[in-house]
Amino acid sequence: MNPRTDCSYFSGAKPCGKNITCDSSCTQFKKRGKQILLIHLGALGAVVRSTALLKSIQRKYPDSQITWVTAKPANQLLKNHPDIHRVLTLSETDLLILSVLTFDVAFVIDKSIEATGILKKTNAREVYGFVADETGVIHFHNLKAEELWQIGLSDEIKFKLNKKTEIQLITEALELEYRKDDYSLPLENSETDLRYLRHQQWSSNNQKVVVGLNTGCANVITAKKLSVENHRELIRKLQKNSNLSIVLLGGPEDTERNIEIAMGYQNVILSPTTAGLRDGLVSVAATDIVITGDSLGMHMAIAQKKQVIAWFGPTCAHEIELYGRGEKLLSKAPCGPCWKRSCHKPVMCYDLVNLDEIIHAVQKSIHELGHPDSLLRGSALGDSAFELGQEYPSPNVLGADLP
Repeated sequence: MNPRTDCSYFSGAKPCGKNITCDSSCTQFKKRGKQILLIHLGALGAVVRSTALLKSIQRKYPDSQITWVTAKPANQLLKNHPDIHRVLTLSETDLLILSVLTFDVAFVIDKSIEATGILKKTNAREVYGFVADETGVIHFHNLKAEELWQIGLSDEIKFKLNKKTEIQLITEALELEYRKDDYSLPLENSETDLRYLRHQQWSSNNQKVVVGLNTGCANVITAKKLSVENHRELIRKLQKNSNLSIVLLGGPEDTERNIEIAMGYQNVILSPTTAGLRDGLVSVAATDIVITGDSLGMHMAIAQKKQVIAWFGPTCAHEIELYGRGEKLLSKAPCGPCWKRSCHKPVMCYDLVNLDEIIHAVQKSIHELGHPDSLLRGSALGDSAFELGQEYPSPNVLGADLP
């Protein structure tokens, strides 16, 4: 036997499972392309966003094999991704694996000593993105990365002058072609089945539009989530439409809070919050519309091609790409964006989010989804926010006759 060691399926440790023999007669042979290293240890939502890079990498380096290094638990989100050859973490075992490998190209997305330290442990012929000097200072490695580097050093540029989304800035910094590629975070087959079952249950067999409220956010910037009181008021307004099914989304840290938000309301569904990140992704995928702050749940919803109604207070709305699915709403706080980790103002930015604007965006999203006329109307709408907005061109479809 003369094995094809240049095949992308060949490991040298065991049969690949694609064919009985490993020689020139194999019809499954796929020539191994360039070896690509992508280092992104950052926040979970940012890691999900960076899956939009995968298509542009494959365009520039066809048949390449991508090794993605990230921090736990982000590896759970990337596992078994069809476009990622291997996912490694900062564990000792994975760092040993990394030390053996040689890469044609390395992309360093994070502006951090940790990420650049990973780069030091590897062999990479070309590097794009960011590096650190011997004092730990972060520098841009290639000229195209300077713009993203400069934005991170100036609030004036980041908050006011920059008009590009973050994924466009990252793509250009890595000298990849920006084509507004969508996020790429597919469900596995078993997860797709579970998504279908949950949607059937939550929508009463497709009789209702499933609206997910992503209630939480990471502890880094806690002002990216609405208060319990605002969530309860939002539910009250949403329940004016009896054709909406309301589901509370979140992680383990949101379990008790979601119970508090739902207290006393009939027919508010609590999604599972303790079954892991992938199960949370399934719950997001089982909705039709997601209302959220700038958080992991927002990025999950974008990745699952949901209609996303995202509100922004402390962070920058212009940095987020919704791909034409949904709407971005700004808090009325005059001090935002600020990116402050803590704030002690008597009236917070999340208190200045207009809930009627959210309700209006929900109706617009239902229209975009193409649901039947009956699902737009509701049986007991009292708030004017659910009435026809002037921008809607089709009053018969959108229920202008509502009280």
